[in-house]
Amino acid sequence: MSFLSPSSASECAGWRSSVMFHSQSFFLKGTTPNLPGILVDGKVQDQNRYKPICQLFKYKKKTEVKNIYRFATLYDTTNRIPVFSAYNFTGPPTDRRPNQRWMIEPQLEDKHYTRDMMVAGRRLRVEHQATNADYKVKIKGMHLDRGHLFPCSYADDDTMRSTFTLTNAVPQERGFNRGRWSKIECKVREYLVKNCKEAEDQIKAYVVTGAVPSNNKLNKRVNIPDLLWTAYCCKNKLGQWVAGAYWGKNVKGETVNSNTLGELEKELTNFYKDFKVFPYYCPRKAIQSVEQDETGRNRERVLEGGAGQKRSGKGSRERSMKMARRTGDELKECDEEDGCDCDCDEKL
Repeated sequence: MSFLSPSSASECAGWRSSVMFHSQSFFLKGTTPNLPGILVDGKVQDQNRYKPICQLFKYKKKTEVKNIYRFATLYDTTNRIPVFSAYNFTGPPTDRRPNQRWMIEPQLEDKHYTRDMMVAGRRLRVEHQATNADYKVKIKGMHLDRGHLFPCSYADDDTMRSTFTLTNAVPQERGFNRGRWSKIECKVREYLVKNCKEAEDQIKAYVVTGAVPSNNKLNKRVNIPDLLWTAYCCKNKLGQWVAGAYWGKNVKGETVNSNTLGELEKELTNFYKDFKVFPYYCPRKAIQSVEQDETGRNRERVLEGGAGQKRSGKGSRERSMKMARRTGDELKECDEEDGCDCDCDEKL
């Protein structure tokens, strides 16, 4: 069971006898996250429960048919939610949010079924993953969205549609999803656009977004996560590795701030011992931000917490405290000046 290089369908056509992931595109240097008890040194620990998915999406655009792998997901068939999705950020989309119906993965129901994601039909009995019917069930006192792990606002135009698979979504509290989580997604996306540039000014960052399960379920089937997290790593214009992270409880009004990769890994050791997202060369402490001065030359600024947080200074600490005191409703929608699509998640 493995992911191969996603550049063409033939290169990720099936699982091998090995349980290693081999995605050279979606995982930095081919190195998967380390989650003891789930995924260790690239090996799935419980192959009956956790399923690696190389997300294949066939999209017809005019006369052109594109059938390629878009991102990678490790899926928990017991909780019926993804453990994480790993993806590349190469710049924001130029198209609007697509009118795309939510899809499922037939391969999770039978290994002989197609590996293309598809809209579930009546004839297909779905047992091992979430369905649209699950999200139609109402829970008193809760309002849940289908929350993307790989946000469609992070995908290129052709890939946006592929993010609408329920293996890439979790039940996310609506106020959290459309409020603080959406806000920080936009801020970090802006940071990646400005700082994650390699040769010829090409934007490229490796991003992993995951969910920590709770004891609560939707429709007695689908786990409602306790916490969501995201980490990113890339090279800046100076050729240096930069990294950052953020996380938050899946509740309305939860404060979400940019933090270091090391702080995220420390936080998640409460759930997974020796948790690691990226290889050692992604910095666990300070984050390097490259900016241009008035002459157009690159200059380096050190950030302690991540995108948008200065390392020191009374003013920045006061601003951070004010942000923490705000209610979730004040950040319910993204501001227009953020310049990003904050409306990619399904609104029920």
